[in-house]
Amino acid sequence: MHSASDAPPAFQWDEWYRSVGGRSIQIAEVDEILAEIREHQYPRFTGPVAADRTTFESEASAADALKKKAFALGADEVGVALIEPGDIYQGREVKERFAVVVGQRMRWRKFQQVPSEDSAVESLRVYFTLGEVVIQLAAYIRSLGHACTVEHPIGDSDVLHVPLALKAGFGELGRHGSIIHPRMGPLFRLGSVITDMSLRTDRPIDAGIAAFCDTCKACRIYCPAKAIPDARSPEAGKDHLGNDRYLVDTGRCFPYFAKHKYCSICLPVCVYHHKEWARDFEGFRTKLFPEVDMQDPPPPTDPDAPKHWYPKLKRD
Repeated sequence: MHSASDAPPAFQWDEWYRSVGGRSIQIAEVDEILAEIREHQYPRFTGPVAADRTTFESEASAADALKKKAFALGADEVGVALIEPGDIYQGREVKERFAVVVGQRMRWRKFQQVPSEDSAVESLRVYFTLGEVVIQLAAYIRSLGHACTVEHPIGDSDVLHVPLALKAGFGELGRHGSIIHPRMGPLFRLGSVITDMSLRTDRPIDAGIAAFCDTCKACRIYCPAKAIPDARSPEAGKDHLGNDRYLVDTGRCFPYFAKHKYCSICLPVCVYHHKEWARDFEGFRTKLFPEVDMQDPPPPTDPDAPKHWYPKLKRD
């Protein structure tokens, strides 16, 4: 299965960093986690498939078995989506039909100030721990006699995690371009395992989040790069509920992200059901709203690299 002609290209991290003068953030713990992912997780993406195939009485029971396993491994949300050409990055090829999408929450206490080293490290920590979930889930699927592919949360995947997660019922797309989950808010990460194992798929949900985002502008107000839009972009197509999409100006967002501890301001300032998800689930004393350090943004950049379409917001 090839990508659709209008599918976005995979994000060209090296080209974008070059466009802002290189990778300048130095956080030792972030670098250590990145090294762990490369050295201890990448080699475990593949493995042998059991010769004897386990059969299930239905696609529903097969999906339930994988979800139960994913939760046992540490996932906070699991869903199944059918992979379509528009879910595949431009130029990539995927043979599998189903994505088992997994999510894992980030700890609110690490986002008490943003941007910060704490928030940057927490993002990478969950990339690692969620990476373990998808790697071990893939090993479980292979033990059942089915081939599969790990789509790690850190990036360079063949599939787009966000549209798959929306189809798998994870929530709705927020103004800031990330999914807002009814229970976890936007403070979580995504990974997937893709397979041809026949599974019952989940459905998108309408929890009123998109309607909420149409009136709330917290993430736009607190975006120091002014990269988050006032309005939806009809040119960008429809989301899973038929709404015009909100699209962030990447050329404004990335320079700030790349110079200010990987930013993340738009996530903890989201106020959708904020009292429900913006608290610590392990008993730590935390503030309800983060301290936001808004610095003057660097100039926008638009590298000469394959990139998704985005509106150039508030450009002179």
